[in-house]
Amino acid sequence: MKRPTSLTLRLTLLFSAVATVVFLAFGWIIERSIEEHFEAQDSQELKIVARAVKELLTKLKMNDDLSAIKQRFDDMLIGHHNPLLYISDGSSPPLYSSSEADLSLVPLPSANHLAHRTVQQWNDQQHHYRILIQQIAGKSNGPYTVIIAVAIDFHMLFLTQFRHTLWLMVASGIIVMGIMGWIVVRSGHRPLHHIVEQISRISANELNSRLTPEAVPAELTELAQSFNDLLQRLEEAFNRLTNFSADIAHELRTPVTNLMTQTQVALSQARDAEEYQEILYSNMEEYERMAQMISDMLFLAKADNARHPPNAEVIDLKSEVNNLFDYYGAWAEECQVSLIQEGDAHVKGDRLMLRRALSNLLSNAIRYTQEDNSVTIKLGYADDNVVVVVHNPGTPISGEHLAKVFDRFYRTDPSRQRSGEGAGLGLAIVKSIIEAHSGTIVASSDERGTEFRITLPGFVDC
Repeated sequence: MKRPTSLTLRLTLLFSAVATVVFLAFGWIIERSIEEHFEAQDSQELKIVARAVKELLTKLKMNDDLSAIKQRFDDMLIGHHNPLLYISDGSSPPLYSSSEADLSLVPLPSANHLAHRTVQQWNDQQHHYRILIQQIAGKSNGPYTVIIAVAIDFHMLFLTQFRHTLWLMVASGIIVMGIMGWIVVRSGHRPLHHIVEQISRISANELNSRLTPEAVPAELTELAQSFNDLLQRLEEAFNRLTNFSADIAHELRTPVTNLMTQTQVALSQARDAEEYQEILYSNMEEYERMAQMISDMLFLAKADNARHPPNAEVIDLKSEVNNLFDYYGAWAEECQVSLIQEGDAHVKGDRLMLRRALSNLLSNAIRYTQEDNSVTIKLGYADDNVVVVVHNPGTPISGEHLAKVFDRFYRTDPSRQRSGEGAGLGLAIVKSIIEAHSGTIVASSDERGTEFRITLPGFVDC
């Protein structure tokens, strides 16, 4: 895959492209303005001479001396910018012709255009001229064909030199603007490089470091805030991972220590078969506890990585709850706790995962319900969502503990870790399963008891 072009190069090229367009546009406008200025100046000069020629021609008489006529035209041209004049009445020689150039070689326009003043350019292989051609009717003679010309070699030489200088300046300006654009972009990226340097210094031991949004340009404020939020999430996840690893080590150390102690005691002296059998039964309990813990951790890992339920199907929650009541009925009866189910609901999800979530909540509720009380599971709908509420009376859970009941290996009473409560992963598994189903679970507790409220996306047409 081709690597994208750097931002510095992109911005520099864009800056140079804009400068090129602007310089070329201004250069073209300036060049055209000067050309039009010279053209207007020459045209004005030609028209002034044309008016004077017309005035003289209309006053000519047939018996006027030809030499006197030429002298009058010579005198008329004095004071102008060296114009050239050619006047012909169709006969030979012409009435008047300037000696500097043979204007009789100028191609005449058509009869329709000859009646109007026509300004055009012409060259005689040596010089360039701007000429005006018109036809004038005389008072006694005519009509006269008049050609007036002014040399424009100086103008053209000036325009050529000016054009070379102008486009050289434009090219130099584009290069200079490109270099300046690169410098400006690099300078503009300096705060970004500073942020990168700060980020590069952050390690796993410095996740509490934060960027200062107020110290960066406004355009980078959102980036700094987003990165701080990312660091916050990473720090929380890293702390959870660290605590999780410590909790795993702690939970596994206890059964392993018990196994080692019991084995050392058993090997310290000779014992009969019944004593060895009793020790093996005790070891088996520890093995089962470790196996259950490992199974729960593997299930959590699977649930955390499942973005969607792997085996989604329509589930009758009322039927699932009744099956769980049948399974836990004997234990509840032994604890003198009654089980109550209310309402009905259907949801789409993984049957085994949701069954395990409800099983963990129900067993947890039975464990903490005092004798002669009831555990209630309510099913229903709210705002197109499925709602499952598991309630049990008992001692209220304080807010300090309530906020952490879904944390892994967390117990409200650590002294009970050997009392059959498990490894403290039950509610963490419930939360992972519910989140895998795009749902939420919240816990609340007061004098009336503790309640877990599950909200799952509803299923229509069940």
